[in-house]
Amino acid sequence: MWLRVGCDLLFEIEVPTPFILMLRPRSGTEQWVARDEFKIKPSVPVVEFTDDYGNLCQRLTAQPGYFSINTTADVRTSQYVDTAFGAPFIDIQHLPQGLLNYLLPSRYCESDRFNDLAMEITMNQFPGYDQVAAIENWLRNNISYIPGSSDYPISAIEVNYKQSGVCRDLAHLGIALCRSLSIPARMVVGYLHNLQPMDMHAWFEAYVGGRWYTFDATQYGPKGGYVAIGYGHDAADVAVFNQFGPSVYPIRQLVSVELIEESI
Repeated sequence: MWLRVGCDLLFEIEVPTPFILMLRPRSGTEQWVARDEFKIKPSVPVVEFTDDYGNLCQRLTAQPGYFSINTTADVRTSQYVDTAFGAPFIDIQHLPQGLLNYLLPSRYCESDRFNDLAMEITMNQFPGYDQVAAIENWLRNNISYIPGSSDYPISAIEVNYKQSGVCRDLAHLGIALCRSLSIPARMVVGYLHNLQPMDMHAWFEAYVGGRWYTFDATQYGPKGGYVAIGYGHDAADVAVFNQFGPSVYPIRQLVSVELIEESI
């Protein structure tokens, strides 16, 4: 399926403010970017770089006054996410070296605190994909997904205590549970077709059977339409914008995802 995704941000800047943005999707095994546009107004110098996770980032300094960022991209992605029940757990000694850091606790995913709960959730499950699917199902049934209920990231421990959260929070807890079983897991931020209410979305991926698989406890069934723009250990690595200096929040933030014709 072809999707046209976009984000429109407007800020009111009081003093020169450095930004690091993460708003451009990149092509990969799960998606192909056929066209993308990145517009800022008023124009300022922008430096683009690739971070340690392979994400496309933009560095700039916004000047005082109104400052807008508008992005749009046409992306081919799958209509359904892949499932692989029975895909095996990969022993640590056989994992690619670049994935070992996704086994460790991180700022919002205290995986060293969840082994007992993870073992309870995945009891009698075949090690690997089936364990992660059980974690996803447990999150869906036990942690209430409440869009708009949190403006800032909270850790997996807090999510488990509250028993509710936004998409980012459910992903944090899922990641922590996976890592506690020595399954590499990472946060993904991007777009999702038909998300209600429409906004940026977060989910997690787990590495089993020799590849990454998508898991999203906020949705039902193997529906696709995901467009990733950022990967990382947790929300600290995948903010769509970071600003440095006085706190600046968007006075307008519009996200759009629409289905477009196959022959663009």
